Amino acid sequence: MLDRDGFRPNVGIVLLNQKNQVFWGKRIRTHSWQFPQGGIDRGETPEQAMFRELHEEVGLHPEHVSIVARTRDWLRYEVPDRYIRRDARGHYKGQKQIWFLLQLTGHDWDLNLRATDHPEFDAWRWNDYWVPLDAVVEFKRGVYEMALTELSRYLPRHEPRNRFLRHNHRPHGGTEHVHEGPTMGSHIELPPGASFEPDPGTNRPPHHE
Repeated sequence: MLDRDGFRPNVGIVLLNQKNQVFWGKRIRTHSWQFPQGGIDRGETPEQAMFRELHEEVGLHPEHVSIVARTRDWLRYEVPDRYIRRDARGHYKGQKQIWFLLQLTGHDWDLNLRATDHPEFDAWRWNDYWVPLDAVVEFKRGVYEMALTELSRYLPRHEPRNRFLRHNHRPHGGTEHVHEGPTMGSHIELPPGASFEPDPGTNRPPHHE
């Protein structure tokens, strides 16, 4: 479903924990990291699409989160031709997105990257709010900066308005993700489908949604 300008309606999700860190997912079989996102189906509202994508990509249900804010207008990015299927070139131009800021009200172990048979991520971590844009595929970086800047005013607690970490400047606040529930002995368990990779690594183009 495209608009008259060739942009597909889409939602993006910034999920916060209690420390104002954000869910940061590594796209399956790549070294590219990003927020959950996905297309809005015909007949869906942006909020309905957000909750569907939230479950499909990270296994959460509406009772696990609360909506803090959303962007006022559509934020657009164009997709380079080399990432567009040949049969869509000339029609499809890119994505227009509504971004949601969510607060996790459940637990870390409620997240599940294997909630469906078609997972989008194979690892995840909590990262500082101002994510490292050099780990994001280049054509999405401008939208990430606009979305995070607009949503930052709604952060639940006071947080320094840091500049984005980009151009090989790695974050210091990424935390190793561990299961916060009971553990057996000294063994640390990760949530279903989760793994920890301390360095997002170099960016590779992801499969386009």
